[in-house]
Parts: sequence; structure tokens; C-alpha cells
Amino acid sequence: MAWMILLLAGLFEVAWAIGLKYTEGFTRLWPSVGTIAAMIVSVGLLGIAMKNLPVGTAYAVWVGVGAVGTVILGIVLFNEPVNAARMASVGLIIAGIIGLKLAT
Repeated sequence: MAWMILLLAGLFEVAWAIGLKYTEGFTRLWPSVGTIAAMIVSVGLLGIAMKNLPVGTAYAVWVGVGAVGTVILGIVLFNEPVNAARMASVGLIIAGIIGLKLAT
């Protein structure tokens, strides 16, 4: 269950990272409210997951899920560049997440 909570925390991290783009420097009210809410939920879920997972593993997976999801949505939503080096780097992050899961 802790791993599912951690994955959900990572997805909320993606939400707030993407949300930051829409806040335009926290000058837009509703995107700012949504982004801050996603931040609170994300960190709260991370804290819950850390009750049962090692802190280093939980934090690294949380950041990794957030990074991978944000890169993918950046490509889809903002037409960010896609190239082999970038995708290989994302693959390495995914490999690291899987490695941490298997090692815990």
C-alpha cells in the first residue's frame, strides 16, 4: 500500500510541477490555488508513504516519478523537444525507480 501512496504522491508532484507553468509566477489565482493544493497533497502523501518506506528510497522515487511525468507532459502539453538523449535519460530515471523498488 505504501508504494501505491508513493506513486500517487508522485503523480500529484507532476500536477504541481505542470501547474507552476499555468500560474505565471503565481499571478493567476485559480491555477495558483490548484498548484498549491497539489503541493500539499503530494507532500502529505509522501509523508504517509515514508511511515513504511526508507526515507531515501521514498524521496528518490517521489522525485523520479515527478520528473518522468513532468518531462512527458512537457512534451505533450508544451511541445518540448524530444530527442534520443532526452528519452534515454528518462529511461535511466525509470530504471532507477524500478531498481529502488526491487531493492526495498
